[in-house]
Amino acid sequence: MQPPPLGRYQEIADTLARHGLGFLAAELGITRFHPARRGASVGASDHRPTDAATQLRLVLEDLGPTFIKLGQLLSTRPDLLPPAYITELSKLQDAAPPVSAEQIRQTIRQELGSDPDDLFATFDWTPMASASIGQVHAATLADGTSVVVKVRRPEVVRKVQDDLDIMNNLAERAARISSMARAYNVPGIVKEFADTLRAELDYLREARNAERFAENFADRPGVVIPRVFWETTTSRVLTLERMTGVKVSDPRALEDAGIDPGAIAEAGATVVLTMIFEDRFFHADLHPGNVFVHPDGRIALIDFGMVGEMTEELTEQLADVFIASATRNSESLASALIELSVSPGPVDRRALRAGLASFFAEFSDKPLGDIHFTRLITDLLRVLRVQHLQLPHEISLVVRALIVTEGVGVQLDPQFDLNSVLTPYARRLIRRRLSFEAVAKRVSRASVDAGALMLELPTKLRRLMESVDENGIEVHLRAAELVPVVARAERIGNRVVAGIITAALINSIGQLMGRDSRLQTWQRAITGLVLTSFTSLTGYLLWTARRKRD
Repeated sequence: MQPPPLGRYQEIADTLARHGLGFLAAELGITRFHPARRGASVGASDHRPTDAATQLRLVLEDLGPTFIKLGQLLSTRPDLLPPAYITELSKLQDAAPPVSAEQIRQTIRQELGSDPDDLFATFDWTPMASASIGQVHAATLADGTSVVVKVRRPEVVRKVQDDLDIMNNLAERAARISSMARAYNVPGIVKEFADTLRAELDYLREARNAERFAENFADRPGVVIPRVFWETTTSRVLTLERMTGVKVSDPRALEDAGIDPGAIAEAGATVVLTMIFEDRFFHADLHPGNVFVHPDGRIALIDFGMVGEMTEELTEQLADVFIASATRNSESLASALIELSVSPGPVDRRALRAGLASFFAEFSDKPLGDIHFTRLITDLLRVLRVQHLQLPHEISLVVRALIVTEGVGVQLDPQFDLNSVLTPYARRLIRRRLSFEAVAKRVSRASVDAGALMLELPTKLRRLMESVDENGIEVHLRAAELVPVVARAERIGNRVVAGIITAALINSIGQLMGRDSRLQTWQRAITGLVLTSFTSLTGYLLWTARRKRD
C-alpha cells in the first residue's frame, strides 16, 4: 500500500492555520510539510470564529468527507466532548458533489454485469442524495416495486484509506507528545472511527443489517424495514425497497395526515428501547432523516450502515449502573462506572465518588423519574469527562440514541417523558441481573477463577519464599509472574463482592421493581452461598500461605 500523499499533510496544516488552529499543526509536527509556513506564525488566521467548537467544525468541513465523518462520530461521544462541541459537530452534513451518470452506469455494469436500463424498469439519473461514500437513485423493478439504489463513489476506498492512515499517524504522534491525548486515548478513538467507516464502505454489511432488523421486527406490525433485493446488491451497489412517508420530526405534517404526534413520540421511543434492551442490536444513526411515518402510523427505518450491538457483558454492566442510580449510591455507581468505562490510566476513585455524590445531591429534591434524561445524562457524563473515563463505543451509541429519541419526542409532544417509557425496560434489565440464574452464573464464573488461582498460588508463593531465603530482606519480584494471580484475585473479589452487594440490594430495589416473592425465597440462600464461598476461599489462601511459611 502506498503511503498517504504529502500534499494531504500540507492541506491539513494550511486548513488548521486558516481557521486559527495552527498551533495544533505545530504540535503535531506537520508544518514541516509546508516550507512556506516554517517561519510563519502558524497561529495566524484568515478567519476567526467566535469559539473553538466552531473552529473545529469548519476545519473538518474544509478537510472533506472522511474528516466530516470523524466529526459526526465525535458528535456521538458526549463522554469525550462538552455539550458545546457536541452541538456544533452535530451540524456537520455528509454531502458531496454528485457523481456523473456515466460513472454510476459504469459502476453498476462492473458490479451487476448489465446496464441499469436492462436491470430496472426505470432508473432516475438525477440523484436523490449524494454523500461522501455513495449516491442514491430512485428506480423501479420490473414488477413495479419502487426501490432506491445506492452506488458507492469511485475511488472512495482509496481516498478514505489515505485519510485514515494520516489520522492514525497523527493520533500516535499526539499520544507520544501530549498527556491529554494519552488521557483520552486518541489512537483508540481513531481506530474505533476507522473500523466504523470501513464497515460503512461495504454495502453487503448494510444489507445484512437490514435483514437482521427485519427478522427482529417480523412480529411487530408497527415497524417497517425495507426489503433487500439481493439480485441487484453487491459490496458497491445496494438495492432496497423505497420507504416514503412523513418525516418523524414534523408534527404539523403528522397532524395534517391525521396522525397523533404524541403517539408517534411514544411509539418511536418504544422501537428504540426495544432494539437496545430486548434485541440488543440497534440502529445507531436514528436522526430524523432516517425515520418516516407511514399514513397508517407505522414507523419506517432506513440507512443501516451504522449499528450497535450490546454484548451480554455490556448489558450486565449497564444493569449495574441502573441499580446504583436507582439507589442513589455513589460508591456503587463509581464501581459500576469504572467496570463499564475505559480508562488509559489509574482512576481516582475518591474524586469520582465525590463527583457522583455531588451529581446525586443536585437532584436530591426530586425523583429521578421527574428529570429529563438528557439533563441527567449530560451531568453524569461531565463527571466521567473530568475523570477521563470513556464509555465503550456501543454504550456511547446507546446514549446518543436515547438523547436523540428524547429530543425528537419533545419536539413532537412537549409533555413527552422518556423516563416513563424507559423505566419498564430498566426494571426488566434489573430483574434479569438479579435473577437466580444470573447470580448463579456469576458465582460459577468466580468458582472457575478461584480454582485456577488455587492451582497457581502455591507455585507463586514457593517462588516468593525462595526469593526471600536467597536474598534475605532484599526481595526482587518479577511483577509479570504475579500479574495473572493478581488479575484472577481481582476478578474473584469483584464477583464475590458483587454477589454480596446483589443479595443486600434485593430489598432496597424492592420499591423500584415491585414485590416479587421469588426474590425473597432465594435471597437468604444466595447470601449464604456467597459468604460461604468467600470464607472457604479466604481460609484456603491463609492455610496455604501458612504452610509455605512453616
